[in-house]
Amino acid sequence: MKRALTLTTLAVILLLGSCKKEKQNVESYHPSPNRVITLPSDGKSLSNTLFVMSIGHKAENCEGCIWNNGKYIHIDCMGPGSYCSKSVAVVLNEVGSDITATTTDTFGLTSEDFFLMPDRSLYYETDVNNNRIYLNIPGQLVYRDRTTLQFTFTGLFFSERAAFSNN
Repeated sequence: MKRALTLTTLAVILLLGSCKKEKQNVESYHPSPNRVITLPSDGKSLSNTLFVMSIGHKAENCEGCIWNNGKYIHIDCMGPGSYCSKSVAVVLNEVGSDITATTTDTFGLTSEDFFLMPDRSLYYETDVNNNRIYLNIPGQLVYRDRTTLQFTFTGLFFSERAAFSNN
């Protein structure tokens, strides 16, 4: 009986240890909750890029951070903070030194006609020299295009260090 208990305890310890190692590998693969995921192309879709980010804050901590219809209001999952996890499919466009991102899923971020995007540095990739590359999005209030219903973020730039603290 004692031997069975010892073997069971050893098996649980080994199992927990292997789960811990697996979790560490996942964290090293995705070093930040704020990241760009490049999806395999199926040749049919316009976009194979996904922004994953933590944004927004609780209403109880906000007296209003969005100017709308003549007053400041709070809308969940917009603006500074890391209260909400969001992901949105985008098309990245680079013309000269200007980089933009246009959403391709209409309501991935919000059903509102505007979105208060906070400053965000998204982990993009690790280069051949093992340096991390970030895609940086300056904070901006964006409005839906009336025809396509999509948002376009402007002023994006790449860097070897996160330009924003993501708070």
